[in-house]
Amino acid sequence: MNYHTRKWIKPEDLNPNHSLFGGRLLQWIDEEAALYAIVQLETPRCVTKFISEINFVSSAKQGDIIEIGIEATEFGNTSITLRCEVRNMMTRQTIITIEKIVFVGVDENGKPTKHGKTKIEYISDRLQNIDNPSR
Repeated sequence: MNYHTRKWIKPEDLNPNHSLFGGRLLQWIDEEAALYAIVQLETPRCVTKFISEINFVSSAKQGDIIEIGIEATEFGNTSITLRCEVRNMMTRQTIITIEKIVFVGVDENGKPTKHGKTKIEYISDRLQNIDNPSR
């Protein structure tokens, strides 16, 4: 799993129990997963279709730094399925896991559109293919 995004837990991110508010964390996860889907499907129009059971394993406190990890697990005709894990950056303790987040690429009218992707692609590979089309 790749951990690309880090968040510093600040006072405005806390719930009345003085731990990270779950809704804030889910907002960050949805945004990070959407960005991942947009890059992988090469379309700016991706919508969240499904989020499976959310497992809160531990909490984060003010001052903690967390990392959001996303990995692609499946490609459909119009969708991409992701897995997410959030952990404490310093202790590596898992905070939350989500086994399945599905995003669908859509057209200008909001209708699902085929993307033709079958595997994870990295930006560096795409750029290399532009520079060397014979690859």
